[in-house]
Order: sequence, then C-alpha cells, then structure tokens
Amino acid sequence: MIHAQHHFDGYIDNDRWQNDVYLSVIEDYRTLQGINDEQIISKTSSDSLGYFLFKGNQLESQQKIYKLHVDNCESFNQASNHFDGHCADSKDIIFIAKNTDSIRFPLSFEAQMFCDIISNNPKTAAFIKIDSLKEDMKFAYTEFRSKANRDLNNKKWFKTLQDFGQELNEPLAELYIYSFLSDRSNPFHNYYLEDLKTNSYYDELLQRLEDHYPHSSYAKQYKAELTSDQYIASPSSKTESVFNWTNLVIGLLMASVLLNLWFVFSAKKRKQKQRTEAKEQLTKQEQTVLELLLDEKTNKDIAETLFISVSTVKTHVNNVYKKLNVNSRDELKTLFNR
Repeated sequence: MIHAQHHFDGYIDNDRWQNDVYLSVIEDYRTLQGINDEQIISKTSSDSLGYFLFKGNQLESQQKIYKLHVDNCESFNQASNHFDGHCADSKDIIFIAKNTDSIRFPLSFEAQMFCDIISNNPKTAAFIKIDSLKEDMKFAYTEFRSKANRDLNNKKWFKTLQDFGQELNEPLAELYIYSFLSDRSNPFHNYYLEDLKTNSYYDELLQRLEDHYPHSSYAKQYKAELTSDQYIASPSSKTESVFNWTNLVIGLLMASVLLNLWFVFSAKKRKQKQRTEAKEQLTKQEQTVLELLLDEKTNKDIAETLFISVSTVKTHVNNVYKKLNVNSRDELKTLFNR
C-alpha cells in the first residue's frame, strides 16, 4: 500500500538561528501564537547551508493548520522539548496543508525566512495573504487615533476581512480571520460583540466549517465560542427567552389551579343539586326526621321532639333510607357532607 507523502523544505539563516526546525499541528486556533510542545509532531535539523526538509506520511488527508518555527531558547532538559509556551526569540509561519502537499519556504535576498510560500496547494498561502491585509488594517487604525476614525475603520475592516476570507473559499482561512477579530485583547473586541448581534456572517461561517470539516475540533471549538459570545452580546434576548418560559410555566400552573377549583366548585354544585333533589322526594315530616338524623338525634329524641311514637319514627327513618338509597346514618352523613 502506498501512503501519501508530504514534502516541506526551505532554508533558515544558521547564523541567526539554532539549526533545529519544528513542525506543529494547530488543533486549537486560539494557540496560533506562542510555542506549545504538545502540538509538535516532527523536528529536523538544517544542514550547513541552512537547508531543512520534512517529509513522510504522518499528516492527514483533510486540511489542517500547521506551523513551522525556529528559536534560540535554551533547553531545560535535553531529552525533551524545551518549550514552556513562550520564547521571546523565535520565528514561525502558520499555513494550511494536507498529506499530499509539497511546500517550499525559500530564504529571501535579505536573509528573511518564512516570508514566502511556494506550494502545489493554493490554500497553503492563505494566511500570508491575510496577514498582509491585517498590516494594512493596523496602519489605517494608527493613522488617526480619534474615536471617529476607530468607528469608521471598525465597520470598514471587519467587512473587508470577512469578504476577503469568503473569497478565498477556505473556512480555515476565515477561522484565522475570526480568531483575530474576536480576540479579547484587541481594542475592537467591543465592536465584534456589536457586529455579532446583527451580522449573519458568523452563523454562515459555522455552517461552512461544519460542511467542510464536520466533527473537527475547529468546528466544535468555533460553535462553542460563537454560542458563548452571542450570549454575551445579547444577554437580554436570552434572559427574555428564559423569562417567557418561566411565564409559560407559571401560566400553566395557574390554569391548572383554576381548573381544579372549577372542578371542585362544579362537583359541589352537582352534589348540592343531588341533595336538593333527594330531599324533594321526602315528605315534610320525613325531611324533618332527616334533619334530626343529621343532627345525630336518637330515635327516642326524634319521637319526643315530634310528639310521635318511636315506632313511627322508625317507619319514617326506613322511608328516608329507602328514598335516598342509603343503609345507615353514616351513609346519610356522607351524602350530606356532615
């Protein structure tokens, strides 16, 4: 089986730099700057002329962000990488690549390295083009330091960079621009939050990332950051959303309480009607006996109250039970809620 081979080569100035050159893969686009030993995937040494070469099949078929860098930092441990995330004397270049790319990093006449890229992949040099545009942007901001100039440049350059990224037809290049525009350390971060409220560009970029790089760390990280920043930019809309749900729950609870009260009221009303209809079946004397029974009077008490015999009371009681379809005084009390 033949594996795809990448081929990265170029020159460094051996008089200026140590001859070690490092290749890193950038999974977290917030770590584009600085040096991270966890990202290093390969190291090579330049020859006496400064020539270096990386080649092999360890890169993936899907495009990712990579970095080449050299530095003059001392090693704390010769058996391991000597990076703590920062090296004041270093130089790097960030680019897009995949496992079939051939890329050359030529040394310029001024002995400047990593200032140009020659590649069979047209997307490789996208970051260099963006960096050139960013330099123009920085100059525009420093030309006049007034608030009016900042506001004008914010509107102009955000759109310019976003449009330029889309024209490159590479979501990773757009992500490079986004990481710059949304950086919290930049003075225009507040404008980014305002732009986020009304500009559909950011959601569209998420869709492009998910279409081109589904399930990638880039798409997942961007989606998480975008969701967080959108909440920060428009907390009132999120709060309103939660508030509306709360109102809905409260409304449903109130409706349930009112419905239950209505059922109770209706049940009582039906019960009252049943009791009234039941009493209407009784004679006046039987109704009087019923009231005395509900007042827990004995047959003897009822006889003395009505000046009738106990046997007559028993007859009236039996008639009441039969007409009301009960068999005892307890059932009678239950029927009339006594």
